[in-house]
Amino acid sequence: MTADWVWKKRGRLFVATGERHPKLLTHQANPLAVHLENDIFRIFYSGRDSENRSSVGAVDIEIPTGVVVCDHIEPFVVHGPAGSFYEAGISIGNDYSKDGDRFILFMGWQNKPGDHWRGDIGRLKVTPEINLEILDRHPHLASDSEDSVSLSYPWVRQHNHDYQMWYGSTETWDGGNGEMVHVIKGAVSSDGRSWRKTGLAVPYILGVAQAFSRPTVIRLSDGIDHMWFSYRAGDGSTYRIGHAQSADDGRTWTLALDALSIQASESGWDSEMIEYPFVFGHKGAVYMLYNGNGYGKSGFGLAELEGH
Repeated sequence: MTADWVWKKRGRLFVATGERHPKLLTHQANPLAVHLENDIFRIFYSGRDSENRSSVGAVDIEIPTGVVVCDHIEPFVVHGPAGSFYEAGISIGNDYSKDGDRFILFMGWQNKPGDHWRGDIGRLKVTPEINLEILDRHPHLASDSEDSVSLSYPWVRQHNHDYQMWYGSTETWDGGNGEMVHVIKGAVSSDGRSWRKTGLAVPYILGVAQAFSRPTVIRLSDGIDHMWFSYRAGDGSTYRIGHAQSADDGRTWTLALDALSIQASESGWDSEMIEYPFVFGHKGAVYMLYNGNGYGKSGFGLAELEGH
């Protein structure tokens, strides 16, 4: 029963130390686990340079023990050149497969002088060696009449013969309380390339949960789809991790912020904020990677869903 399930924090897994590549000086945000072999996962993350532009780095970790097998110093993908849709950075979503190929969708940042930052969604290819390549020089999913302001953090899964995507979309930069209204919407595709947008997926509540980011979806043993995401309330508080659930294959979602929740700690690296969850299964266990203070500046940690 879900009432008996609880997230147990296993501690901080990784924070970069020592000399770093200039494109990965700070932050290990948006951790994404890709299985390598046995209990070892390559954890991709978005690191930043001295100008706050994010590129993709990685560290290989034996998940059950937390042992760092390899800290990759060189970036796997670097942010784009001036004028590109990812010139200000790359924030990664998750990986999925199509006809034997693997892809990762990402948020590509733009930060034009005198204008508000914004994003579109791009696509990476995961090679058989678990390296990354920029696949398209143009957005995979761009702003349009449905999403006219900014896009963010995509999550894709194959379901039956189709693909489902959940992604962030900005409705307005100020919902009346100084906080943006940035919601989670849905899209479906038969080929993993062309997407039909289906509109608002997760309800939002002004002053409670109105600025969402980084959805992560998994179907658990209760037969229900569960989504975690980071969100802000609009009352000046920092990011927290919230939850929603769906009993109809992800078509409609019920907001259940406090169900199966994981909270900020009383002290330490994840005491000021907690955000950017990534949930995955391995050998019957369910894990969550997540960031803490400073939008990933303090590294990322691991939690396990006990009682599952």
